Amino acid sequence: MADRIGRAASQRQLRVGEMIKQSLSMIFIRNEAKVPNLDTNTITVTEVRMSPDLKVAKAYVLPLGGKDAEETIYVLKEYSFLIRKILSQKVVTKFLPKLLFRKDESFEYAEKIENLIKQTNK
Repeated sequence: MADRIGRAASQRQLRVGEMIKQSLSMIFIRNEAKVPNLDTNTITVTEVRMSPDLKVAKAYVLPLGGKDAEETIYVLKEYSFLIRKILSQKVVTKFLPKLLFRKDESFEYAEKIENLIKQTNK
């Protein structure tokens, strides 16, 4: 995993990212954040990328089956303060990172590549 400048993420970034990913996953599975109009136990957290200073966490998420992904991301962004509050009770760090939610498009990208490979093999 590399950041946008091209440097590889440090071990600390990877470790903190994984810790936040696991905590977010448990928060969503148990519906602890109580996000209005959203069934969080259908959300998968696929990856969390930390900024080099560990103050920003980009959480890549995908709802079950990819349905209503844009709407889900919008609701998560709107209620990130609630999710962050619950996260603060689970993760002990010097600074609790700001949460940014992004749609995980890696599955769509992989499917596109797979289809291209199938077409060239015909």
